[in-house]
Amino acid sequence: MSGRNRNQHVEKFHWHLWLLFAIENWILDFGRPIAMLIFPLEWFPLNLPSVGDYFHMIYNVVTPFILQILILKSPKKVNQSLFTILMTVFVMGASIHLVGDSINHRLVLNGYQLHLSVRENPIMQKLDPPSLIDSFELLYFYDEELGHYMWYLPYFLCFLMFFNSTFVSVQSEKVKSSGFWFLALLNSTYYWYLVTEGQITPLFIVTTLLMTIIWLYQRFIKKNRLDVNGRFLLYTFHMTILLVAGWTSLFWTDEVLRTKYASSLIYVPEPWSVYSLYGKRFF
Repeated sequence: MSGRNRNQHVEKFHWHLWLLFAIENWILDFGRPIAMLIFPLEWFPLNLPSVGDYFHMIYNVVTPFILQILILKSPKKVNQSLFTILMTVFVMGASIHLVGDSINHRLVLNGYQLHLSVRENPIMQKLDPPSLIDSFELLYFYDEELGHYMWYLPYFLCFLMFFNSTFVSVQSEKVKSSGFWFLALLNSTYYWYLVTEGQITPLFIVTTLLMTIIWLYQRFIKKNRLDVNGRFLLYTFHMTILLVAGWTSLFWTDEVLRTKYASSLIYVPEPWSVYSLYGKRFF
């Protein structure tokens, strides 16, 4: 590719890439626990990886390559050493989560209730010696806290780096964005699940706030505008914030869920905790 073509930003919506993100996320991440509910337990004994674990393994391998494609499509060159570090942390965090989530699924099959804290769960209170509960709290920390943030922090940093490169001159021809609303809704609905189930609301809010600040600075100070892919990301993240806010309002006065998330920085109940508390009555 010549230097001239490299520097010239041709505004084109990468709908194949955003669709690939949506399909991969919905099947390999959101679909993991659903697959574990559908497939017979005898096919995947408790002392071996479950079907959800295999989904997770595929996700951990495939996602870095999709993120690499996104970064390579960035109008501005991204530091490859930084990207390599981010992907290393991403795979480490996702792998930590894989192990913790796999064990957590087996606990659920043995009576663990997701809407209760580790210490409040009846099966944990039966452990002997009681100090074993500390080990399960450590597992919860690796799974739901350290693993999630090592997984999602580099994930969203990649989006932020790509977003920062999508600004063009206001004089350039603008590509219409009306065609991407379905994809934006599809991706934002998944990100609602990711933010709520992953308990990473503060991280997502900060990422969205940074995107908004960058957009305001570029638009009103530098006099640039977002290209079609930048607009897609910004709209998707803002729609996700609205979905998370709507979800939280539904359970704002729920005493049981508030007790579990009392120590959280921002109260946002997990969908599977809601299912554990209410959903099993109907399914």
